[in-house]
Amino acid sequence: MTPVALTIAGSDPTGGAGLQADLKTFHQFGVYGEAVATLITVQNSVRVSRVEVLAAGLVRQQIEAVLEDMLPAAAKTGALGSAAIVRTVAQAAGHFKFPLVVDPVIVSTQGTPLLPLKAVRWLAEELIPSAALITPNVPEATALTGIVIHDLEDARRATLRLHEMGARAVLLKGGHLPGDPVDLLFDGSAWHEFVAPRISTPHTHGTGCAYSAAITAGLALGLTLPEAVARAKRWIAEAIRTNPGLGHGAGPINHHAAIL
Repeated sequence: MTPVALTIAGSDPTGGAGLQADLKTFHQFGVYGEAVATLITVQNSVRVSRVEVLAAGLVRQQIEAVLEDMLPAAAKTGALGSAAIVRTVAQAAGHFKFPLVVDPVIVSTQGTPLLPLKAVRWLAEELIPSAALITPNVPEATALTGIVIHDLEDARRATLRLHEMGARAVLLKGGHLPGDPVDLLFDGSAWHEFVAPRISTPHTHGTGCAYSAAITAGLALGLTLPEAVARAKRWIAEAIRTNPGLGHGAGPINHHAAIL
């Protein structure tokens, strides 16, 4: 049977981020994708002009419909939009028999908030403990832990703090730090570092979504967590390098990039 992966995320009409990017990534990795929508955005590569968050009950019903018919082998979350949806997803995740990757999306690439600050508390207290992996970037890790991150030593402290908060594994992405990006993975017992050259381009819209989706796809395919992260890291670097150059601002990556 074809492995199935589920994304619980917001909609990006440009297809560069959110559930559209997740589904493209699942397909590229040979995994059948399912999607539960949490919010609708009006955006393009230069602006986000509107965000409409769905009712938590509607999100819950979507999750229930998926789980009763086509059970995924792995799932991920993206932008959740409200404290009520965070709590709804956390309640559902407490019963998941498959790994959940939590991409703690707080703001869009353009800087528009996609999760109220008051909801960050519920993300930390209720959803993170259900995560097989959490994949924050530096600002998200700071928001969740209160640790200001200037270098890899700070990143390690924040990673350990997120593990202490309940996540079974943490991948802290280093793209916001100087130099070539170093992503730190702590799987509960061992550290792993994933390094790629920094690519000078504005076209990185949806990178976090696609990266976490690629990891989720790898888990659905039966890879170990370090294997899934290493494969996803190589692919996302190639996807950024070969971006199609679309849009007048922060354009999308290349979801058709070769899996190296």
